[in-house]
Amino acid sequence: MPGYELINFKEQKEVNKLFKEGGVLFAHGFENLRKKYHVREFEKKCAQFFESKRCLAVSSGTAAIKIGLKALGVKEGDEVITQAFNFIATVEAILDLRAKPIIINVNKTLNMDPAELEKSITKKTKVVIPVHMLGFSAEMRKIKKICKRKNIKILEDNCESVGAKYNNKFLGTLGHMGVFSFDHGKILTTGEGGIILTNNLKLDKYAREYHDHGHENNPKFSRGKDTKTIYGFNYRMTEIQAVIGKVQLKKLKYILKENKKRYEILHNKIKNKFEIRTNPKGSTPNYDTFIFFEKNRKKRKNILKQIKKNSFGTKNLPDAIEWHCAFYWNHALPAREIRNSLKTKNLLSNSIAIPINLKKTTKDYINLAKSILSAV
Repeated sequence: MPGYELINFKEQKEVNKLFKEGGVLFAHGFENLRKKYHVREFEKKCAQFFESKRCLAVSSGTAAIKIGLKALGVKEGDEVITQAFNFIATVEAILDLRAKPIIINVNKTLNMDPAELEKSITKKTKVVIPVHMLGFSAEMRKIKKICKRKNIKILEDNCESVGAKYNNKFLGTLGHMGVFSFDHGKILTTGEGGIILTNNLKLDKYAREYHDHGHENNPKFSRGKDTKTIYGFNYRMTEIQAVIGKVQLKKLKYILKENKKRYEILHNKIKNKFEIRTNPKGSTPNYDTFIFFEKNRKKRKNILKQIKKNSFGTKNLPDAIEWHCAFYWNHALPAREIRNSLKTKNLLSNSIAIPINLKKTTKDYINLAKSILSAV
């Protein structure tokens, strides 16, 4: 979390200002009715903040994944490798292009296992999608090394780790393209929405045209006479999302700092009693979620009771595991990929994920840690 926790008068003020400027909610045209293009300004600010040459704002993180795959040339029959701990949106985007999702397990980072990645690559592999789940980076040095050797493109799904870094570079800027989500449960929120980052101008050009019905937005022509070379679809962000996004982006450094305080309380208090999720070397998390393992079913049940007693919940594990583990997606995946996900399902079934919320104080997290320890 906690973007939605911090929505206040600042976002409301900017939305009101948008209406005073003319109330144009569409990110293109209507030059005589507006003062500025907020989506384009939001893109520029995100590119600057996350240190990327190009940024494209879109309607959702799911749309961003699909657009990224299209830009990277994924076609019907191509194989796209991703991981079993995920959100189903990644697989849906692959399927929507009639490509074939190949599912590999995660290790105790709870992100893509590089050893399994290398074994799963075939001549049909077009793109690899490592997913930086719940605040932590995948082992990108190993993944990039494998993909470079095999000449395979990388699309980073960074929807759940916005603001985290790997070797001092923001996640989402390490592959050929990277995608973020700004839905209401993410660390920054615009309600729905997302961005695509890339340093490749050709990929950005394709993505920008595809997300806008093929419009090239050629400055020599009006929008009604605009030029085009490809067909596209509508995955555009609205101006109202962008003005909210600009305010939320200013809050990110504060969120990261406060997340870390609360995360480290849990880590320091219980690390000697439980196995904690592995943080890859070189990773600087955004501390979105604290995850630890407990194999004993009875102890796990007692811990969950204490979490509830302290007015906390869990995040995905175990409350929403069926939407975040490929083992349960037999409505979308063939039996082979379901079987391949069993190792991840077993690991996640022993995991407990506690969200880091800023409306909870550091004292709340100290008390939570004490309660967890008392349960075992």
